[in-house]
Order: sequence, then C-alpha cells, then structure tokens
Amino acid sequence: MALIKCPECSGNVSDKAPTCPHCGYPMNTVTTSKPRSKRQKRPSRAANGAGSIYNTGRPHKPFRAVATLGFELDPVTYKSKQIRKTVGYYETREEAVVALARFKINPLALPETTTVREVYERWSAKHFENKKDGTIKKYRAAFNLLVPIWEKPFANVHLDEWQAIADNSEKNAPTLKDYKILVGQLYKFAIMHDIVKPEQDKSKYIDLSSFSNPNARKRERFTPEEIETLWTLRDSDIYYTVILMLIYTGVRISELLELRKENINLIERWFDVTASKTSAGVRKVPIAEKVYPFFEYWYHLNDCEYLLSTPDGAGFKYRNYYDSYWTPLMNTAQMNHTPHDTRHTCISLLTEAAVDERLIQQIVGHKGANVTRSVYTHVDIANLLEAINKI
Repeated sequence: MALIKCPECSGNVSDKAPTCPHCGYPMNTVTTSKPRSKRQKRPSRAANGAGSIYNTGRPHKPFRAVATLGFELDPVTYKSKQIRKTVGYYETREEAVVALARFKINPLALPETTTVREVYERWSAKHFENKKDGTIKKYRAAFNLLVPIWEKPFANVHLDEWQAIADNSEKNAPTLKDYKILVGQLYKFAIMHDIVKPEQDKSKYIDLSSFSNPNARKRERFTPEEIETLWTLRDSDIYYTVILMLIYTGVRISELLELRKENINLIERWFDVTASKTSAGVRKVPIAEKVYPFFEYWYHLNDCEYLLSTPDGAGFKYRNYYDSYWTPLMNTAQMNHTPHDTRHTCISLLTEAAVDERLIQQIVGHKGANVTRSVYTHVDIANLLEAINKI
C-alpha cells in the first residue's frame, strides 16, 4: 500500500481507498506519481475563473463542477490556497459548465447544493434589517439547533431530521416554537428562490404537541366562594370592584384599563371596546346589573378621560396596575389568580347559565362565530344584557 495525494484537498490517501477520507473526493481516477497517459485529461477550467470541471470516470454523472469561492491563508504554511465548493455532478461537461455559470451569478440558483446554512445566511441578511435585538437573538438560538444539518443541501432535509432536532434538543415549548417559526421562514425564503417547491415545505408538519411550557400557568376560574369573598371585600378597598367588573363583563384587563369614558353609554348600559388583540374583540359589551353601580362610581369619580384611574386621577398602565393593585389585592384575599382568570370565569358562568354560545362569543369577543359588526340594534343590546344578567 502506498500513500498518494488527494487532488482536491491535498490530504494523504491510501492508493487502495475508493474515496478521500478527508473530503470525499472519488479516488478511482487518481494515479500515483506515474506520468499521465495521453488519454487522461487534466481538470478543465471554466470561463472567468469560475472553477473547474473534473471527469471522475463515474458511470453516472461523471462530470464534477467545482466552484472557486476565493482564497485563504494557510495558518501552517502561510501560503494562499483556494476555497472551493463542489457545485454538483452532471452527465455532460456542458451541463457542468452551465451549472458553474449559474452558481457564479447566483449561488442560490442551484437547489441541489444550496445548504441549510446558506439559506439561513441569505435569509437573515435581509430579514434582520429592521428586527429588534431580542428577535434576532431568538432566531440565532434556533439556528444553532440546526448544527447537525448546517452543511446539508436544504432541499434534501427530510421531515424526520427536522423533527429529530426538536425531539433531541432538550428545549422547552417557547424555544421550540421559535425553532419551528424559523424553519417556516427558511422554507418560505427557499420557495421564493426556487430552492424547493411549495409542496416540499416540511415546517408545518413539525410536531411540538408533546412539549410543555414550564412557565405556562393553567387558567383557574374564581370559585363561587372566592367571588363571594370579593363582594365582601369591596367596601374595604374600592379596587376590588375592578376585579368584579372584569368577572361580570369578560373583557381583557387591557380593554378595561384602556376604556375611555367617551365610549361608555351608562343610559343604555353598554360600552365600546375600540381596540383589541383581534378583530372580533372590537365590540359592544353589556354592563351587568350587578356591577353597574361600580361603572357609575368610576365614571363620575374625577375628570380622568379613562374610566379607571389611580388615586391621583391618572390612567393605568398594565404593569403599574398589576404590581401595585392586582397582586396586593390577591395577597390580601389569599387568592392566587391572574387577571385573565376573570375572563375565564365569566365564560364559565355564562356557559353554566345556558347562554347561547354565539352570544358568549359576542360578549367576550372570541373569534370563530363571525360576530364582528359595526352596527348594533336595540334588540342586539337587549339580548346581550339579558345574557350577561343571567350570571
């Protein structure tokens, strides 16, 4: 056995080896130091220094196109060496030349060789332009999960590989959600640039259902006993009335804190939610008999443009309300709830009162029933008031 030089990476290879163990170059056409026969051809250069074409002698797609990407300094010899990339293998030399030319114009034009790393780098170069640092950090963390397939052609990544990365990551649900979003973004970019076809998008099939969010909190409704306690405590601190207003309207905490007096009709007993997380959330909300006196109290309390206000007459910010009012009130009442639990409680009470599901969706602003409307009749308001007064 003798050692010969690999023509691709210059590594030492056994003359018996079929391929180079360092770079994978097929060695069946490589000779030792014996002179080349007249019939053997040296690699032919493509035009304009784009790279080289090798005839590997393989029975299938023998012509190997190798692109020259640039040069780098060898840290050992301090000599300049080429940075090269195999573009692909082709049936004819002409096909290889065309592939090299396409690669030189646009490296993404060759779907069979565009790697996961290359898709990410080109996608992120544009996508990160106007993104916040926190968002960029999440995407980069998700990309680091892809290390095992960084150098694999993007079009050749199978669903099992995407799924295995999630399954073996030991990450929690929020992180893996970012991962799935990133994969979806990469597929969208790859489809736009003809690297894959739309039907090859595997991102939507990545299953994260078995992963839980350790920070997630199960929503717990207020028990009848807890609601009774809130009614008892309302005279000790006026801000307990806000909790009851949330329970008996089903609004989101942000919707109540941002409610302006100009959007309240005390005479007809309803108020407008003009801004919400969803289009269905923009709606008219009935004011239940049980909490109407609280709405009336806050409405006439001061000149603040918002219904609810601090002792200084200023509107609330969520963080200020949650830290300075909600949390102390819960601690005093010896309860453990989030503001969203009030909304969950309202829906539960309406359901138990056998209120029609469509009316429940209208009251709380849930999606799914096509209930969003711009005009409400007196009959509509009457139906909503009748429903909310059942709890």
